[in-house]
Amino acid sequence: MAFSLENGQVSVENKAGLVRPATEAHAEEAIQALKTGKVIAVPTDTLYGFACDACSSEAVNRIYEIKGRKHTSPLAICVGDVSDINRFAVTDHLPHGLLDSLLPGPVTVVLSRGESSNLEKSLNPGLESIGVRVPDSNFVRVIARGLESALALTSANLTGQPSSVSVKDFENLWERCACVYDGGVLPSGRAGSTVVDLTRLGKFKILRPGSAKEETIAILEKHSLVEEPAAG
Repeated sequence: MAFSLENGQVSVENKAGLVRPATEAHAEEAIQALKTGKVIAVPTDTLYGFACDACSSEAVNRIYEIKGRKHTSPLAICVGDVSDINRFAVTDHLPHGLLDSLLPGPVTVVLSRGESSNLEKSLNPGLESIGVRVPDSNFVRVIARGLESALALTSANLTGQPSSVSVKDFENLWERCACVYDGGVLPSGRAGSTVVDLTRLGKFKILRPGSAKEETIAILEKHSLVEEPAAG
């Protein structure tokens, strides 16, 4: 079925044509879209996300526009491998092997950006820290490696709306993306990643429980990190 809608809406046929399977056969297409400043939708190991080149201020602005999100709300980044993290954030204060124990997985580690970070200053201006993900999701990691940069990554939904565990959950936003990559229904239950602040030597603070809080705390304590008390 194909029909045109008024008010600038995309036809049903064209809208469905934006969706591709999230397989390595489509990875090169995704990489090229990212290199030209486009926003794509991808599955991770927790939720569906909008992704773009974290070093393209134009693409980052487009993500904020799609989500209806204030620029004061920071974006996380995603890289292909744990070994890439030190290009964008400070890691030398962390115990040996800690990041490899946490990642890849459903965890966002918050680290200091540092003076040598390759990130554009326009990404999360005014913030000295950055959330970093290495999802346990092969498709996202392949395109991050191919981009040879970091992806800016945020949940594929309008700000304030439920997170997406299938492409149908954000069908109203497909037309705002260059492509939507379908990895099926994700099993996270909309919890999202566990967010942990690792900016302080020997300390950690859970900023969002997410889907892997207990496992994350166990790994951090095994590496002799101490949980900071909650504020107040």
